[in-house]
Amino acid sequence: MADINSAVEAINEIGFLDIDIDPSIDLFAEIEKLKKEKNAVILAHYYQEPDIQDVADFIGDSLGLAQEAEKTKADIIVFAGVHFMAETAKILNPAKKVLLPDLKAGCSLSDSAPPPLFKLFKEKHPNHKVITYINCSAGIKALSDIICTSTNAQKIVESLPADQPIIFAPDKNLGAYINKQTGRNMLLWNGACMVHEIFSLEKITKLKIRHPKAEVIAHPECEEPILRIADFIGSTTGLLNYTRKSGVQEFIVATETGILHQMQKYSPDKTFIPAPPDNSCACNDCPHMKLNTLEKLYLCLKYELPEIEMDEELRIAARIPIDEMLKISAEYGL
Repeated sequence: MADINSAVEAINEIGFLDIDIDPSIDLFAEIEKLKKEKNAVILAHYYQEPDIQDVADFIGDSLGLAQEAEKTKADIIVFAGVHFMAETAKILNPAKKVLLPDLKAGCSLSDSAPPPLFKLFKEKHPNHKVITYINCSAGIKALSDIICTSTNAQKIVESLPADQPIIFAPDKNLGAYINKQTGRNMLLWNGACMVHEIFSLEKITKLKIRHPKAEVIAHPECEEPILRIADFIGSTTGLLNYTRKSGVQEFIVATETGILHQMQKYSPDKTFIPAPPDNSCACNDCPHMKLNTLEKLYLCLKYELPEIEMDEELRIAARIPIDEMLKISAEYGL
């Protein structure tokens, strides 16, 4: 029993390591079988690898995934995404088992806002309301008044009186974009997403010359020079919907490359070109998102590990601003 407990603790600490899977196993079929046996649901972010997207019950961006997590009737939630997303699901579902295929799937943006430092920053501005982008830890959520996503950030900000001082964290690029859209002067925490900060303006400009009919579409986490040349700016879901409805046939896509899988599925006759980063790579993958694999997803569901656990006092505090976000989003039909 001690060995079993030690193994469980190890998996919950570092994830699955060196577990051989029979190569003849049909992982798609086995995952479907396990989902039914365990009354489990798989929620996957658009940035996951195509195989995971194809086996998921729901694919979405942060807002859609939070909404789906809130209403699910499943006993087990397997969150194919990064740690803060699985945390959000646990915050909304304390009685359910929430699993993350790889516990090391973190987030550079979330890491850029350590709760102790942010608490000190907040205390220096006591008259400010705190609107926090959902890409943050439970500790940061617990220090917030309202959570937002890239889909609803502008509406969330506009829901507060024009003269209300606001701290916006942790993404300075999204905050600057919302300031520009709303005419606000929110105080911005100096955080950013490593994926969206390294797009190359020079390389995208050269791509645009080679593809003169292509539109540049970008996520608002990108830096201002990229947003300045974009033909359309939107959340991950917003970008997907735009490409589905647009009559344009070519798109240069400035966000994590995982979304191209869904874009191609919905619009097989259109061309999607990943915007290149400022390095030797041709596309821009999130190394944290891509830690999850179909094999890890299968093992996670089979053994019901690693599991997300959370202090109850922290969970309750973190849920308040999430509920406020969901309420405002419902009011605006988002």
